[in-house]
Amino acid sequence: MKTTLSGRWLTVGICLSLAALTWLVFSQTLWHDFINYDDPRYVYETTRITDGLSLSGIAWAFTHIHSLNWHPLTTISHMLDCQLYGLKAGWHHFTNVVLHTLAAILLFLALQQMTGAIWRSAFVAAVFAIHPLRVESVAWIAERKDVLSGVFFMLTLLAYAYYVRLPGVGRYLVVVSVFGCGLMSKPMLVTSPFVLLLLDYWPLDRVKGQLWKRLAEKIPLLALSAVSSVTTFLVQKGAVGRTEELPILERINNAIVSYVLYIWQMLWPVNLAVFYPHPENRLPLWEIVSCLLLLICITAAAILLRKQRSYLITGWFWYLGMLVPVIGLVQVGWQGHADRYTYLPQIGLYLALTWAVADLTALYQHRRVALSTAAILIIAALSSGAWVQTSYWRDSETLFRHALAVTTNNDVAENNLGIVFLGQGKLDEAISLLQSAADLRPDNSPAHENLAKALLQKGRVADALVHYRKLLELQPDDMEVHNIVGTVLTQQGHVAEGVEEWQKVLAIQPDNGNAMSNLAWVFATSPDESVRNGPKAVQLAEQAVRISGGRIPILFRTLGAAYAESGRFSEAIQAAQQGIELANSQGNSDLAAELHGNITLYQQEQPLRDPSLTNGSASP
Repeated sequence: MKTTLSGRWLTVGICLSLAALTWLVFSQTLWHDFINYDDPRYVYETTRITDGLSLSGIAWAFTHIHSLNWHPLTTISHMLDCQLYGLKAGWHHFTNVVLHTLAAILLFLALQQMTGAIWRSAFVAAVFAIHPLRVESVAWIAERKDVLSGVFFMLTLLAYAYYVRLPGVGRYLVVVSVFGCGLMSKPMLVTSPFVLLLLDYWPLDRVKGQLWKRLAEKIPLLALSAVSSVTTFLVQKGAVGRTEELPILERINNAIVSYVLYIWQMLWPVNLAVFYPHPENRLPLWEIVSCLLLLICITAAAILLRKQRSYLITGWFWYLGMLVPVIGLVQVGWQGHADRYTYLPQIGLYLALTWAVADLTALYQHRRVALSTAAILIIAALSSGAWVQTSYWRDSETLFRHALAVTTNNDVAENNLGIVFLGQGKLDEAISLLQSAADLRPDNSPAHENLAKALLQKGRVADALVHYRKLLELQPDDMEVHNIVGTVLTQQGHVAEGVEEWQKVLAIQPDNGNAMSNLAWVFATSPDESVRNGPKAVQLAEQAVRISGGRIPILFRTLGAAYAESGRFSEAIQAAQQGIELANSQGNSDLAAELHGNITLYQQEQPLRDPSLTNGSASP
């Protein structure tokens, strides 16, 4: 009884130590900002998320795609954060750290239950908690899916350990349930049934003579994985950098090298970055062959030593198997590899190495002191490295400056740092970076879009139009790009071409308010009589106001101009007065003053003309 009690207190003490260690490294994120890479679309620029948690929001999360993913539980977690904390980034980081802490503790408990080796389990959990490769998953709010799915993965392991101890339908349903929740957090968990089968081999020793029974036991889990895989494939068909855009040989070569690169980064975690460009066809043959031979040798060694060192099979194939969905054979995005992809797969390597070192030193006289000292030094070194790496995530500028310092040909880092400079009004620096990003990858849509914005702000309208046209080639179905191109064309005096772009938008999206208001303004105020069309302007302007719910004051300026062009001056005055009331309520005194001037014109029964539609820049 006393031994059992002391063992429980030791377990509690290790859990508390894991929590303290995790917070020691990652608590600094509570003072970090959002990052301008994925955080906008995952959180603060998505109204469904910023509106907070609601029944309709939960239903939307389960029935819609969010950021080219179907991960409803992750989406709901972001909604909950916005409900509780608004858009205070530090609290969103707080949730990530809490989830990662839980994942580390649950990993320790699961390994302890399965192996009975408390200190080795604690060391594996500690390395998982604070390895520098974990930083991306924890310090990046958009990677909530990593830490949330990590919690459910560890719960799956723990539930499976209890099921194995005393099999039963109820306990098995718990395994299925938590695994399903994991898939709804991040579909990368599709290989988890394979991991459970490996655990059946070691340490649970359930495979001998019962392989087919163990495989049959995994069928419900495999069915969930199959559904998740198909769903993920379908929802990510529109992603940039997809499989069909990279030749199969380039993907295979990069996958081989990435497997070895992740091992090297585990052992020597320096020069880590938020984005690593895909090498495409630039990998030297000697590197590919060397990495392939190393992988074959390790695999052969694990198989040959399976009887004496069973944990090598589990640990090595855990690593190989869990990386399959993200190793790049099915490519989504232009990254060559990513730190976040190692979040769960590298646990297998930690297991294999930890048990191997313990076995190899079994006969050493001072084994306990040596291993304890080595463990403390390793954890201290990794904690220090993770602390430094986490500090780079404090804001977008620091993060992408660091990425450019440790990588080459990084168009994504140049693009995102360019966005930072654009927001700071440093147009020359922004244009330089964005131009470099566009040159590095001519089909980089965001670089062309952001470069065009920067050039517009710089007053280089013709240059901006070049990049907008390129953007249309890359994204012909992006209606907002057509809207912008229409505006830029009119700014250049090509009014007819601008009208054509907006008409393209309405042909595909009849309820596009931007295209409606832009066309209505040109039809109502163009100095060119052949362009003006009062009745059409009224129809479009009234529809734009209706779609907006009557809450946008500038639309009443357009509506008033349309009425005036049609000779309906009393209605023009009324529309302008409504616009003045709205503008004043929203603190837009400049627009209110402009509308007062329009009313004076309408009182004289004179329509409004916008000379900028033939020379200079068009009104929005």
